[in-house]
Order: sequence, then structure tokens, then C-alpha cells
Amino acid sequence: MKVTGLNIHPLKSGRAIPLETVTVKLDGFEGDRRFMLVEPDGRFITQRELQVLAQIEASHIDGGVHLKMGDKTLSVRFDPDNRLGVRVWASDVDAAVADDAANETLSTWFGRPVKLAHMDASAERFVGEEWAGTAAPVGFADGFPVLITTTGSLADLNRTLVQKGQEPVGMDRFRTNILLDCDEAWDEDFWESLEIGGIRFDFVKPCARCIMTTQDQITGERIGGNPVQGLAEKRMSADRRVAGVLFGWNVVPRGEGTLKLGDEARIVSRRAERWPMKVRASA
Repeated sequence: MKVTGLNIHPLKSGRAIPLETVTVKLDGFEGDRRFMLVEPDGRFITQRELQVLAQIEASHIDGGVHLKMGDKTLSVRFDPDNRLGVRVWASDVDAAVADDAANETLSTWFGRPVKLAHMDASAERFVGEEWAGTAAPVGFADGFPVLITTTGSLADLNRTLVQKGQEPVGMDRFRTNILLDCDEAWDEDFWESLEIGGIRFDFVKPCARCIMTTQDQITGERIGGNPVQGLAEKRMSADRRVAGVLFGWNVVPRGEGTLKLGDEARIVSRRAERWPMKVRASA
């Protein structure tokens, strides 16, 4: 089993950047989800309510980020003393925030008041103690430092979509960090931990999926196959702690280092039982 995809998403809900090599920190991939658009009061904004975020290309620059949307561009550098309390789900973070001029420009881009936050060296966020054993450091990702998916599970989902008369979808819909070329669909449900590049990754929680998977990750439009409908056939969680349809696993790195495309992934330990799924009644 090998790594066939490595991705970071510098701006939360912005476009993915595929890489050949990544640096792994305890809080996830270096450069992943370090910037985030927020409401004026600090609440996070994603493609769920602002689909056009899929059109934003973000790249790191010294002291900040460069943003591009179509023919619009903006380079933002952050003053570490200019800060704002922001919220990602139930997490409160003291983050750096862009200056008024940059925020006004972005508000014009999106036709609504917004601000740009940065998870800089002074910002901290810890999540998932009940799942990971100890609270895991993380950037602006929804829940955990790293997300792993497999080619076999996507292939099985796409077979279901085709059977339903829908178009197959690409893995970009699932905004993964590590893609593995495992042929056996959903085998990841049994994995407790993997070792890749000398780093152990603990599988702590399956990833519940939302409307973002129905959106094209270039335009933000809700077009093509609907993964939520496909996953509902056999991937509906039966455990109330994680409600909804599941695809991929949230993992926590237990060390630091470097990963590259082609790295071998070795299963360190397996679960005795698969995560419970609801069984749909026959028609």
C-alpha cells in the first residue's frame, strides 16, 4: 500500500495544493489550513455557506498569504499584535487578523463583510481528547490534524453513484491530506494505526460528510454526482457520537518528519470490529 496523493489546503475551504513532499508536524501538515475567512465577529466561514471559496487559490508568502480568485489577487501580511478571537466549531482561537484594508478588499470580493484570520506561531488550538486520548494540536481544520482516504473506497462509492444514474466524483470532493492506493474498499474502518515514512498515524475518528462533498472543487457549484446520496446506501453511521454518512478517517500523527509520494504505508494494528453502520431496509 503506497501514498498516491498528498495535499494541503492553506486557506480553509480554499483549493487544495497537491505536493510531492510534505512536512508532518504534530498539528498536521505544514501549511495546511493556517488561514481562514471569518465573519466580523470571528465565526468561521466555509464552502458550506460561501461556495465561491472553492475558487480561491492560496499560497504562503513570507509573513502571510497570497490569494487569487480569477483575475483578482491579494497579498496579505499579518501583524502578530493585531489579533481577533475566532471560533471553529466549538474551539476558540486567539488568531492574527489581517488589516482593515485587506479585509475590505476581501469583503468586496465576496459581497459581504469578512475578515482573514491566521493561525500564526502565537495561536493554539487543541481538540479531540475524548477520541485521541490526549488533546491533539491542530490548525483550522474541522476536527483533527490529518485526514486519510483510500482509492478503493472512492471506487466503491463511484460504483454506487453510477448504479444510481449519477456521475462519478473525484477525490478532491473529500479534501484529503493523504490518499492511499488500497484496493479493498472500506478496509480503513479496521485500521487502528499506520506507519508511513517512519511516522505513526493513529486512526481516532471516522469523518462525517456534509454538503461540501456535493460541490465542484474548482467552481464551488453543486453539480455532478452527489456523494452524500451514494454514501447513504451503506455508509450511514450507527453510532450517535458521529452522525451522518462517513468517508475517510481523521488521524493524529504521533511524531514528526517528512512524507513523499510513493511512500509505503504499513498497518501497525487493526480493530477487531468495523465502525457500526446502519443497514438499509430492502424495498
